[in-house]
Parts: sequence; structure tokens; C-alpha cells
Amino acid sequence: MPEAELVVVVLAAGQGTRMKSNRPKVLHEIAGRPMLAHVLDSVAALAPDRVMVVLGPGMEEAAALTADHPRTETVVQAQRLGTGHAVAIAGAALGQARDAADVLVVCGDTPLLRPETLRAMVARRYQADAPDLLCLAFRPPHPNQYGRVVLDEDGGVRRIVEYADADESERANDLCNAGVVLGDGAVLFSLVGALGNDNAKREYYLTDVFALGAAAGRRSAVVEGDPEEVLGVNSQADRARAEEALHMRLLGRAMAEGVTLVDPTTVWLSADTRFGRDVVIEPAVYVGPGVSLGDGVRVRAFSYLEGVRVESGAVIGPFARLRPGSVIGPDARVGNFVEVKNAVLGAGAKANHLSYVGDTAVGERANIGAGTITCNYDGIAKHRTEIGVGAFIGSNTALVAPVRVGDRAIVGAGSTITRDVAADALAVARGEQREVPKGAARFRARRGGRKAVAKTATKTAAKTAAGGKKAAEATPAKKSAAKKAASKKTAAKKTASKKTAPKKKTASKKTASKTTMASNKAAAKKAGAKRAAGTKQAAAGKRRAASQSGARGRKRR
Repeated sequence: MPEAELVVVVLAAGQGTRMKSNRPKVLHEIAGRPMLAHVLDSVAALAPDRVMVVLGPGMEEAAALTADHPRTETVVQAQRLGTGHAVAIAGAALGQARDAADVLVVCGDTPLLRPETLRAMVARRYQADAPDLLCLAFRPPHPNQYGRVVLDEDGGVRRIVEYADADESERANDLCNAGVVLGDGAVLFSLVGALGNDNAKREYYLTDVFALGAAAGRRSAVVEGDPEEVLGVNSQADRARAEEALHMRLLGRAMAEGVTLVDPTTVWLSADTRFGRDVVIEPAVYVGPGVSLGDGVRVRAFSYLEGVRVESGAVIGPFARLRPGSVIGPDARVGNFVEVKNAVLGAGAKANHLSYVGDTAVGERANIGAGTITCNYDGIAKHRTEIGVGAFIGSNTALVAPVRVGDRAIVGAGSTITRDVAADALAVARGEQREVPKGAARFRARRGGRKAVAKTATKTAAKTAAGGKKAAEATPAKKSAAKKAASKKTAAKKTASKKTAPKKKTASKKTASKTTMASNKAAAKKAGAKRAAGTKQAAAGKRRAASQSGARGRKRR
């Protein structure tokens, strides 16, 4: 049976609601590339005559992605009515040419699908029995909610049933549908036209063509694939699993090509990373999209590379960042805490420490001192800096672009260069150094006195604050103690009052009578004492009078 033309239909219109994202599902990235790009790369390896990508409304970004792939077209599925409906939309766009071709249908959310597996399906199509329809199936360790492939006694596909529509016996079957279909174009599209939507989701399922084909006597077959390879991404957790699987695949491929990965578990590669021979990558290195590493390149630990070409013998890092648009020449050095952006370092050039080199051309064997920055942005536009062959830029230099430093020129450390420096010239642009004799001693004395005053004031303030704090803490305690004492005193008075209070009326009367008698006795005693005092006073008066009379008589005599 001669091989027909091959047309590939890529189903990529799904919204991916379980991704919880505003981006179309097929644009989520795996190893630095959108999932749709991975699928297109795999089908491109088959050299198909046409590729038709079915997209949903508003997926212009996905449509732009297809521009990088030859013979690839797009068509929009305005209403998402299922995979069968999407294939019908693609068939209408393909026109009559579809009937003379074999048609391969793949899903845009299966980024791990290998070209080898697709080739195996095409090869099976042209075996002696020449099945009209083929499906790709797999046997996962946990079938979960995958659709099931039900075979007949001859090994043909009797039907494919979605999990939601399967009965218990069908769910017990572990042969699951991978979503890839290959068939004779005329047969496939005639069966697609007969699809119905009598199912739980009210959608047109492409997989129903197998039951329709079996009923019509069409031959079918199944090709089994690797469960990891056919993983469909429907959630962020699925995406992470696909990322990990592809990552391990990329690491294995790199080591097979002779790359030395000191600690593969901490190195991250992208799908398009390219390596020369004898490349060494140390631990904790991220290699983003668009990176090419030449022969003998060494990338030291904790470095980040993206969109850069590193040529043979260059050494990067540790702790270096190379940004898109950069080219690191042969045997060049980019050291610790150096960032290079859209810059070219010539052969043997060095930027070993703590520098930013952006929008710059650095000549061969030039040396960029520690702390050097190229001031490439003025707030409105980016400007370029040129550093000549063999030039030396001293530490802590600011090169204000646009500016050019000529070949073999020297720029003194700490300079701010705003004008071009001629070849072989020495440029120094920094403030004049001034020395004041004995100035340091006077400064220390003056500052020392101020420091002592400030220290004393601080201590005084601290003591005052501490005293206030203690008083504030003591006041509530004193109030509490006084309150407790007052409570005890009140309680004692109440107790005494209870003890002296009369228990009966009779006792009260007796007490009153005794009190009256005692009062009368006291009054009588007081009156007697008063009379006795009066009698004594009278007698004393008589004695004084008699004495005075006798004295007068003696005087007269």
C-alpha cells in the first residue's frame, strides 16, 4: 500500500479551566517553551504536508506561535462542542484534499509526545492489514478517570468510552485512551460527520468514530505507548509532573552528549539548550531558553543564563547572570556577581567581579575592574558603550553612555567617564584629594566631646525613664495593699460590733440600770470632793488673814 500525504490536526482550543489561569492551556510552558510548541516540534519531525491547528476564540498569541513552523495553518472553533466538532472544523478548512490524505489527530496539551511514537503509528497504518483507524493507548498504574479502550476478540477497537459514561466492567479495564487518532482521511471524516452528542457532557467525541467504524465493518487497531509520554496536562499539578519528566529527559540527553553535570539534580536545562564537547556545569545552575554553550565552557555554581551564546573555553560564574542578547567570546571570563545584558565580550575579555555590563561591546583582552557599571539608560532610551581592545577600566568606574573608550586606554579607578577616551590615553575623572594637617586629631576630639555629652544625656534619660517605670509599677501595688487593709479593718469592725451587740432585751435593761447607778456614784463622789476642796480653801484663807493681822500689830509696837 503506497503511503498517502500526511495531514496533522492539532486540537488546541481548550480553555483549561482546571489550570485556574487566564492564559490558554496550551501556552503554559514546559522547560521554557509553550506546550503547543513542543507538540508542533514533535509532529514536524514527521515532515507532514500540512498542519492544521484548531484554536479557540481570542487565542491570537497561540496563532502567532505557529508562524515558526512551516506548512502550519490555524482555524478557530467558535463554539467548543467537543473534539469531534473540532476535527470537523479542521476538515472543512482542509477541503477536498483531506480525503486523499492520512489524517493524524493529536492534542496540544501532550508536550511529552515523541516523534518515534507517532512514526510507529504511521508504520502500523501501512502494515499488511492496513487498518482504517488507529488509536494510541497506554496502561497507567492508576487509570483514574481516563477514557477506556475496549477491544474486540481480534484486537481491534470496539469502542472508546469516556470515564463518565463507562460502566463498572469498562472502568475495570486498564487500557486507556491517549487521545491520538490516525486514519484514512475519507473514512475518518465520513465517520466524524455521523457523530452524535448523546453523552454526559453533551459533546461530540472524536473517539466515538471507533464504535461507528466497528458497526460499519471498518478495520481498526491500537498502538500502545509509554504512560509518561502521553500525559495530558489539565491542571497545574499535571504541568509540574510534565515539567519534571521532560527535565529528566533533557538531563539524560545532555549527559549522553558528553556534558559533565556535577550535580544533575540541581541543574535546570531548557528544551532548546545546545552543548559543545567537554562542557562542565556545576551545581545550582539555571539554563533558560536560547542558550548555546561551546566546547570546553565551564559554568560555575549558582549562575543564571538566558538567551546567550557562550563560546569555547569561556568561564562563567560563580553567581553570574547572563541576560538575552549577550555573546561571551572564546576564553572570556565573567565572574562572581557580574551581570551582562545585550553585550558582546571579545576573546579573552574579563569582567571578574561585581560589575554591570549592559548594551556594551568589549574588545578582546579588555579588563573590566570590580564595581564598574555601564550607565546605559537615561530614563528614556538605552545607549551603547564601546570598550576597545586591551583597554583597562579601573575599579568602581561609571561609564555614562553613549561613550567610547579607545584601544589600550586606561581609566583610573573611581572615575565617572562622560566623554570619549582616545586610544592609549589615561583618563581620570574624580574629585581632587585634599589633606588637612592635624585635622583627624581635631575631628576626633570634637566628635569625642559630643559623643560623651550625648552618652551622659542618654544615661540620664534612661534612669529617669526607669524610675518612672518603677513608680508606675509600684503605685498599683500600693493601691492594692491599701485596698486590702481597708477591707480587713471593715471586716474587724463588723466582727466587734457583732460581739458587743445585746442578745436579749432583759440584758439590755440591766446594763442600762448599772450604768445609771455608776453615774450617780460618780456624781456624788465628785460633789464631795468639791465640798472638801472648798472647806480647805476657806481654812487656808483664815490662816492667811490671822497671819497678816499679827504682822501689822508687831510692826506698830
